[in-house]
Amino acid sequence: MKEAKMDILSKVSPSTGTGSPRVVGFYEPVSGSCQYIAICEATRKAALIDVVLNFDAAAARTSTDHAQWALDYLDREGLELEWILDTHPHADHLMASAWLKAQTGRPTAIGEKVRDIAGLWREIYHMPDAFDPDADFDRLFAHGDTFRVGECDGRVMLSPGHTLGSVTYVIGDAIFAHDTFMQPDVGTARCDFPGGSARDLYASLTAILDHPDGHRIFIGHDYGTDGRDEPAWESTVAEQKASNKHLGGGIPEDEYVEIRETRDATLGLPKQMLHALQVNLRGGRLPEPEADGHSYFKIPANRF
Repeated sequence: MKEAKMDILSKVSPSTGTGSPRVVGFYEPVSGSCQYIAICEATRKAALIDVVLNFDAAAARTSTDHAQWALDYLDREGLELEWILDTHPHADHLMASAWLKAQTGRPTAIGEKVRDIAGLWREIYHMPDAFDPDADFDRLFAHGDTFRVGECDGRVMLSPGHTLGSVTYVIGDAIFAHDTFMQPDVGTARCDFPGGSARDLYASLTAILDHPDGHRIFIGHDYGTDGRDEPAWESTVAEQKASNKHLGGGIPEDEYVEIRETRDATLGLPKQMLHALQVNLRGGRLPEPEADGHSYFKIPANRF
């Protein structure tokens, strides 16, 4: 097996007991993405969550350094992969799910409302026959669906707001909250993409905070702050309740919506977004090769 050659920032969050996964977080700096390996200590089985396909947007070139790092970790630790999970079709990065499935044969999964997201983006890309999530993912989870990682129970929560079909995975006491919360000193994720809603995001955030205070929250992105250079991605329900910059202390819905929408109005598009969605809505596959054997991106002009 080819090994990843780059140094990758990673941190381990230990299991807190029976049914609680060990969580390995690792960081992709170009897109500020936080990626995860959730591990059942009792059975040595694991899930990969939101793993990135590296992308050089200037050259439109992909690589698999971070995905290979994750596979190398599984191999070193003697772990058996059970699931390749994504929380939503990301706008910030290309997902590595299709490549990981090709390497391992393990099933991929995402939320079932990816079908609705695909409908929005078929119109934006003017590709009416593009994107078939039922074919490109092995499992489309509905709200309330359950699964297991070894002996760790997993549950799916629909968590719209950032997109209309984002899902949160709760595995034991680990909440993989994707682009909902950010670290408490940053606040929450943007919700101004097609299908996004600040009110829906508020409802998703408060539903996540209904979990016990000690549950760990693992987020989708971190970019640091003026006072914190090193990326971070783990907090607890209690910490988010107490000190989240946008929500802490029980900020009411209308106030939150004003904060979030005002902030979103100042943000530009993610640099990879128009490349990423047409890959991620194919389960992480590049567009089908054309007659010369190469794949080509289709980029809409003057749509945003």
